[in-house]
Amino acid sequence: MTRRTRCSWATTPLSIAYHDDEWGVPVHDDRVFFEFITLEGAQAGLSWETILKKRDAYRDAFADFDPAKIARFTPARIERLLQNPGIVRNRLKVESAVTNAKAFLAVQREFGSFDAYVWRFVGGVPLVNRRRALKELPARTPESDALSRDLSKRGFRFVGSTICYAFMQAVGMVNDHMTDCFRHEAKGRR
Repeated sequence: MTRRTRCSWATTPLSIAYHDDEWGVPVHDDRVFFEFITLEGAQAGLSWETILKKRDAYRDAFADFDPAKIARFTPARIERLLQNPGIVRNRLKVESAVTNAKAFLAVQREFGSFDAYVWRFVGGVPLVNRRRALKELPARTPESDALSRDLSKRGFRFVGSTICYAFMQAVGMVNDHMTDCFRHEAKGRR
């Protein structure tokens, strides 16, 4: 059996599955976009592995990332979420999911879909980088700066440029698989 070369951060069964099947695959599904906006914001200050472990609990707690449902979450529902040990129980992060759901719906109304809105920041096609080592990965780029500014202007929270760059990598707007990774040249779509 041939051993696959992966990006060096994919070291656990959970991160390997995420790396191999999701990370960097271009997304065109608004629900998936909202999931990653929510999860990337929750991850701020934590490891992505922590978020991957909590992902199923997030799906349960946050109505399978349906922004129309989350936008209607009441203060009482938020208080119940803050008692849920399956998610990151940070009030600002939980409240931002509700705020972001409302802003997400406004973007969908304006552009027809979040997909139509977000892909404009990379000219409609993934930016393919040719990095050889993790140390070459930037924390942010001019594209993530622009996305962050625009999302913030539209009322989104927990969308700093570093979070936006991680989001762009996750949803395949940017291909940051290392050049020796078997996924670098893959062309999967969700």
